[in-house]
Amino acid sequence: MASLRDPKTGCPWDIKQTFESLIPYTLEEAYEVADSIERGHIDELKDELGDLMFQVVFYAQIAKEQNLFEFNDVINAINDKLIRRHPHVFSDEKYQNETTLNEAWEKSKVAERDHRSTAEQASILDGVAAALPSLKRSQKLQKRAARAGFDWPDVAPVFEKIEEEIEEIKQAIKEKDPQHIKEEVGDLLFACTNLARHLDVDAEEALRHGNKKFEKRFNFIEDRLAEQKKKMQQCSLQELEEIWQQSKQ
Repeated sequence: MASLRDPKTGCPWDIKQTFESLIPYTLEEAYEVADSIERGHIDELKDELGDLMFQVVFYAQIAKEQNLFEFNDVINAINDKLIRRHPHVFSDEKYQNETTLNEAWEKSKVAERDHRSTAEQASILDGVAAALPSLKRSQKLQKRAARAGFDWPDVAPVFEKIEEEIEEIKQAIKEKDPQHIKEEVGDLLFACTNLARHLDVDAEEALRHGNKKFEKRFNFIEDRLAEQKKKMQQCSLQELEEIWQQSKQ
């Protein structure tokens, strides 16, 4: 990495990269790791993990050049954090069950956030990265708020909230206000994410599976139409719905 970033003999593309410019590549590599696992392509996983590690090495090299930190500092930091958050493994502390273990884990994270926070940044929601995909960030924000006691006791009010948001979307449509419609759709998505959390479902993972299911069924429709030498635009919605129902079987 140092050779790639060498100002005189390095690669022009690598030399011009910054912390900010690497963000899209890092996100892409992380999703490719997840995709390899979900497709069961473990042979690809090794390569994808290498690509993801390359991003870490890249950031560390840029930081070293700016006298901020080095790669070993990154490794030492995660080692320290793992030891700090696992006293039941690396010390004599013991927990009665998984519940008390999770409570201790959360207290450790809160203490770390408090240590990092300044007087201007003393919010329970501090540290939920703004760059996260919106669905994932929504989940994390809701979990933080719930741990502070800002949550419904069960799932019933969540359904009521979803129904309320749907009605507000209908009203916004009547008003023909695009900005209002967008805001209400956002509220509905947030409420649906909250439903997933209450049902102990990872919303991001659920939506990925939903996307794959749609893609598979849509491909089924394309294959059937190809067999009939027909184009989708030539079919009625009823015809397409019938093939869609076949794909579900």
